[in-house]
Amino acid sequence: MELFGIAATQLGLFVGFGLLIGTLFGFFGMGGSFLVTPALLVMGYDSTTAVGSGLAFVFGTSVIAALRHRDHGQVDYKLGLMFIVGMTAGIEVGKEIVYLLKGLGFADLVVSLSYIGLLATVGLFMLRDARTEDTGESGEDPAIAQKLQAFEIPPMVTIKGGTQVSLWLALAMALVIGVLSGFLGVGGGFLLMPAMMYGLGVPAAVAVGTDVFQITASGAFGAFTYGMSGAVDLSIVLPLLAGSAMGARIGAGATALVDEDEITGYFAAMLLAGAAAVASKNLGNTYNMEILNQISMALIFGAALLVSSAIIWASIKSIREQTDGGEQNDTSTAAD
Repeated sequence: MELFGIAATQLGLFVGFGLLIGTLFGFFGMGGSFLVTPALLVMGYDSTTAVGSGLAFVFGTSVIAALRHRDHGQVDYKLGLMFIVGMTAGIEVGKEIVYLLKGLGFADLVVSLSYIGLLATVGLFMLRDARTEDTGESGEDPAIAQKLQAFEIPPMVTIKGGTQVSLWLALAMALVIGVLSGFLGVGGGFLLMPAMMYGLGVPAAVAVGTDVFQITASGAFGAFTYGMSGAVDLSIVLPLLAGSAMGARIGAGATALVDEDEITGYFAAMLLAGAAAVASKNLGNTYNMEILNQISMALIFGAALLVSSAIIWASIKSIREQTDGGEQNDTSTAAD
């Protein structure tokens, strides 16, 4: 009876956690393995099972979220395929750089500092953008995107929103993100979304949907690789997916309701929390202070819970405002 209670508790924990991660994944196009893998490690699972099950979960959630974004017209398939090609090549280059640094004995230090620096830099940049009052009011693309779009090297490709970009520019950008992903050992979602927004002028919601679409390819490959070696635990993956099936739909649907600046602001908050968490974890390992490792996990999961709650609340508020506006219009029409 006691074992049944423990199993039921763990099942409920995985379903609830899947709902939380699915909401973030559907809304941002990132956050899956960023949270799932460390959580499984803390729960006592070995590293290969944690990584393999995390990748299988990310694949399943990305399919659900991509279908939802497709329903909202928020996926640019041409751009997604270009990023899949460029990032795949870049990841291999990034891995070789890591092995080179490992041979020199600097890999752990350089990767950790680079990860913290990138998270903090991108997070602060996007936070500043979200707080700029005139952002998006003129309808113009960001300044960086306008400069990059000036490089009209054929063939030119039209992306969602009507903007034309050079195929070679998109592939070069994907290659750079792929190198960083392979170097840092992450999926690249936290780099891909802002790169599309600020580098190519893609609307935030379309950037998220396209990001989720390309993750289905990388997630499928990773899940298949680990699954063939028996490192995917279905007793973990299935309840996580049960929760994320609803969460991914909520998160993806929220991108059609929440203001673009709010999407940017929430994303920045997650990145800054991630930077603080990784810094805390590295300090904890360096100085053998377990309290810092606990703070690291609290930052990650606390930020995930707060941000996902804020996303749901903002969506509910938007629906209420639309409903109230519709009722007022109906009333005024009836009065006329």
